[in-house]
Amino acid sequence: MELLNEMHMEFLSRSQNESFARVAVAAFASQLDPTLEDIADIKTAVSEAVTNAIIHGYENGQGYVKINVRLYGDRVEIDVIDDGKGIEDIEKARQPLYTSRPDLERSGMGFTVMETFMDEVQVDSVYGKGTKVTLIKYIASASSRMQEGNADGGADDHTSR
Repeated sequence: MELLNEMHMEFLSRSQNESFARVAVAAFASQLDPTLEDIADIKTAVSEAVTNAIIHGYENGQGYVKINVRLYGDRVEIDVIDDGKGIEDIEKARQPLYTSRPDLERSGMGFTVMETFMDEVQVDSVYGKGTKVTLIKYIASASSRMQEGNADGGADDHTSR
């Protein structure tokens, strides 16, 4: 599918920037006319990925988090990238309740949350060099949602009486 639009941003690895990142990505993704549920899912997954970069990638030190967002007709693809310490064992890190920072009161559910709210999650990491988490969410277009509503007897047609 053809690339419709693309955005790149970069910010310091400060926890205050997590909320900025999720709102900016959600606003950009809104061009695909996602449902409110889709927007909430995107915001949640981006929050988790950015928080992981800050807490685990940079261990609350200073670095940059980069986000690349690509919009296609049927999906949004979001890369969250850090040049931090990387992940030694990706499969282990993706296990529910695993955390590399047991000293912090964190649940170890970051990747599980991302996988719950997104259709695909890809993790590429080189230990000592950084991590790229790619989040993919498929978005049904407004026109296909309208067609589905008409196919089920117009249940979504608020103009009929």
